[in-house]
Amino acid sequence: MASRPTPQWLSMSREGEVQTLSDSPPDDGTSKLEKELTVIRNRRSKGDRRRFPSAIEDFVLISGFIYGAFYALLIFSMSGGLLGTSTGLDHAASKTFLDPSGECQEVTDEPWIHIYPDNDNERFSIGVYNLPEGLATVNMNLITMDVIGENTNRLTTEVEENYSIGTNGSLGTVFSFHHLPPGPYELRVLVDMQPPEDADENETVEGDWPISNDLSVELSTSSATLSFLPFVEDGNHTEATILEAGQRNCWTMPQLGRWGFVLMGAELGGGRETAMLTGGAAGIPAWWMAFISLSLSAVSLLLLYPLMYKVYHQDTDDMLSNKHIEYLVKDTVSKVAARLQINIDWELYKAEARELSIDIMVPYGTTENTLSDNKDVRAEVLRDLLEEFSLFRVFKPVQLTVRPVDHQGVDLDTGIGFGGSTADEEQPERRDYSAFFGELHTLARVEEEVRDSLDLFFARRNNVTMVGAVVTSDDRHIFVSTVYRPTLRLAFFRFKTTTGEVEQELREFISTRNEDLLHSQDLILKVRNQVSTLADRSGAGRVEQSTSDDERVAAVARQDGLGGRVLQTKFVGDLLSTVEYTANEKREFINKWGFWGLILFVWIPFMASGVIVGSMLGMLSRMKFMRVLWAVVIGGSAASVTWAYTADGIIRFMHAYKLEAMIPIAIGVFVLIAYLHMRSTKSRRQAELFEDTLLDNFHADLHAKYGTE
Repeated sequence: MASRPTPQWLSMSREGEVQTLSDSPPDDGTSKLEKELTVIRNRRSKGDRRRFPSAIEDFVLISGFIYGAFYALLIFSMSGGLLGTSTGLDHAASKTFLDPSGECQEVTDEPWIHIYPDNDNERFSIGVYNLPEGLATVNMNLITMDVIGENTNRLTTEVEENYSIGTNGSLGTVFSFHHLPPGPYELRVLVDMQPPEDADENETVEGDWPISNDLSVELSTSSATLSFLPFVEDGNHTEATILEAGQRNCWTMPQLGRWGFVLMGAELGGGRETAMLTGGAAGIPAWWMAFISLSLSAVSLLLLYPLMYKVYHQDTDDMLSNKHIEYLVKDTVSKVAARLQINIDWELYKAEARELSIDIMVPYGTTENTLSDNKDVRAEVLRDLLEEFSLFRVFKPVQLTVRPVDHQGVDLDTGIGFGGSTADEEQPERRDYSAFFGELHTLARVEEEVRDSLDLFFARRNNVTMVGAVVTSDDRHIFVSTVYRPTLRLAFFRFKTTTGEVEQELREFISTRNEDLLHSQDLILKVRNQVSTLADRSGAGRVEQSTSDDERVAAVARQDGLGGRVLQTKFVGDLLSTVEYTANEKREFINKWGFWGLILFVWIPFMASGVIVGSMLGMLSRMKFMRVLWAVVIGGSAASVTWAYTADGIIRFMHAYKLEAMIPIAIGVFVLIAYLHMRSTKSRRQAELFEDTLLDNFHADLHAKYGTE
């Protein structure tokens, strides 16, 4: 059978006019760009030959790991009681300028009583610690201080309770004041100990018993300030105020450790403001709140910023302009087209490097040697593009649309990206090449020998099996299309061999075993992995999907190394993409005010989103590594210290004006604001990333030229 002539690639428009697809991209005088890209490619191909650690960011990263390990070990050890139950740490800090409330009362191993008012429930909470084993009797009474006459102090209320004390050495109880009238009172709590019931008759409890704690308190009645709200009770409420509190009791190591976890969770969920209001309402020392906030910021900064810098930072000479990127895209598409035996319609081809993404539209026509369908063409083009972008460290999302213009019609509903939806990718594809191969002359002997080679190739490998194959030939070509499947369990994770490597091995095997056939005929080979996923086929490091259209996706080039893999996980990748978008919005401010502007940005609570946004912003503004680090450290430290030492004042103000109900509301509002801010930023970024302008223009051009719907 005579072969079809090599096409000039023709297609008929709706009006019957002949449309021609050019075989190669037009010459637009880009030799200068090609030379510059070659220089950068050679420099990038050599890689960074410096040993780790050598650069300043390497040592910062190491310090982040060291401090992170120390911080985690400290918090877990304190909360778990591995460092004991001493109050020495809080007592030592309270004697310095770190604690403006003054020296706290150190709690030793001696038994002690802790009393604080629980005004929400109209009662006193009482805790007794360091008790020996035995039977404890707790006597609690309130004596009114209103004097009617001489020796007329009267006992108002008294409660006595008995407890069995075990090895934990502590007890907790409450004393209600709900029914008492307003006025000054003397609160007295007395604890006495007796030997256990099974003890000898002559056995006594060591120590001086009983022990007591006396406080002067005042009860007052008030109505809720926010009684108009549906969830705030509008009845009278009794509150207790300690008149002579004396020194506050120092916090033990386990208490500080457990509150460390609470403060970290509050800051991660709603920011510094939420953490400080939570800690301030619980009476946590300001120095401990500042330490937790500073440590969390330090670990985030010292770990993520060096990783971001190593992955994203480029020397000025290595940075690609938009013209460089667009030329690189066109050159890569041209090479893939030659390899896949397809023709690109360069008249309708579009590529645009935007601030958020790189949008590429590729219309193509097939030839008699084309074995790839539309989905495979997209995957091949995208894989080569992402490999190039990975080499040149271009990590913008890539949106690729590939349209065949030689079929029955152009599919305008597919959307941007890899082609079909993820659900389609998971289904085994059914391909029928009979229409293509039916016109070709079949050489039975050639097909049989090549098929034998295929069977032998897969029989010798225990990690893959052949699912199906099509072998045909004409007087010039041997066409082989085969589909294989890994035999390993959990092949998605364990099967490391790429389709390209399998194809190369198969090509070498057939070329060696059937050398006599290939003297006069060219081998055209197409290999596909049946279970390969979207990311595997494209070589993408990360894939972003539109929330409004599942078929619209954008792929980001794979980043090498452990740092790159960490930054391209789903959680960190989404976080950093949102952070980068926020930083880009504020870049003009930093470009204007520089180092001091960056400090202010991180410091002021309602401008900054944390140290990570600040470091990303400084990096995008091309500031030096250490300059950014110092600016973010200063600004972040100022923010943490400011909030930690003003939290107590805010809580006192709310108590003074009967705004206690506002404390949980304020915490909830800060959490809600943080959530809405992240959601709004992510939505705005998605809207800009997946805008339809270029795609709509591309569809309109296709319709105008080929008359398709």
